[in-house]
Amino acid sequence: MAGDKALIHWIETACRELSSPLRQIPENELTAFIDTLRAASRVALFGVGREGLMVRAFAMRLYHLGMDAHPVGEMTTPAIASGDCLVVSAGPGHFATVEALMNVAHASGARTALVTANPHSRLRRQADTNVVLPARTMAVDAAQAQALPMGSAFEGALFLFFEHVVAELRKAMNIDEAAMRARHTNLE
Repeated sequence: MAGDKALIHWIETACRELSSPLRQIPENELTAFIDTLRAASRVALFGVGREGLMVRAFAMRLYHLGMDAHPVGEMTTPAIASGDCLVVSAGPGHFATVEALMNVAHASGARTALVTANPHSRLRRQADTNVVLPARTMAVDAAQAQALPMGSAFEGALFLFFEHVVAELRKAMNIDEAAMRARHTNLE
């Protein structure tokens, strides 16, 4: 029975660690992020490590919505150009690869959209659109014990943020789940 109480406590704590950052996203940042995606001809997406996994999951859902979306680094990812958008994640605020890709996108005439936990990130000044998702990342040592270790709070909140964006895009684009399922691979 004690294990059950410990599990329930962990679940409740972890859920707070994921929901708190999502509640803090300013509506104007969310709206600008969604509008940037809707206006893009094509969307390229990039993140490193576990953030990259969340970004790839988001790319998949954008594709299911019928958007021309590609994770950076895939052999079939087309060149980025004017009218396109590069979506990047940099939880701690900076990764050299993210900055380099943003520079390529801007030089090619594309817009950039950044998601970060760091409100002081210099990448925010470079991005055309950005969202601050104030969750713990790998770069922050916890002063007290956390349910989610290392960068898991940001990574989990990033996944939930992207799922909310997908839900909002579905509404705005009037796309039902059947249309999304029709675009799902049958090669599994």
